[in-house]
Amino acid sequence: MFQTIMLQAQQQSPYFSLIFMVGMVVVMYFFMIRPQAKRAKEQKKFAESINTGERIITSSGIHGTINKINDDGTIQVEISRGTFITVERSAVSMEMTNAFRKKTEGTAAVAAK
Repeated sequence: MFQTIMLQAQQQSPYFSLIFMVGMVVVMYFFMIRPQAKRAKEQKKFAESINTGERIITSSGIHGTINKINDDGTIQVEISRGTFITVERSAVSMEMTNAFRKKTEGTAAVAAK
């Protein structure tokens, strides 16, 4: 019985394993690589669209307001009155900033009622 199974396994076409490997690469592309590239593109677009006066959160969790946008790809963020730090534009977290904006908009709508 075991020999019969081994013979069947050995008789499989070499194209089967090639097709299987190509299928695995295609699955990895559509479930891992493509969504990650899309997310990176959205993050880059978000980082380029931020302006002075906006409240942001950096990827390390620092909350602040953009005070100045520098020509070298950095931004000056005011984290408290009179306290400024300089961070890269790419350090601004799109997910955390959007979540913060939704939360504050919801709070402002409740306060307005």
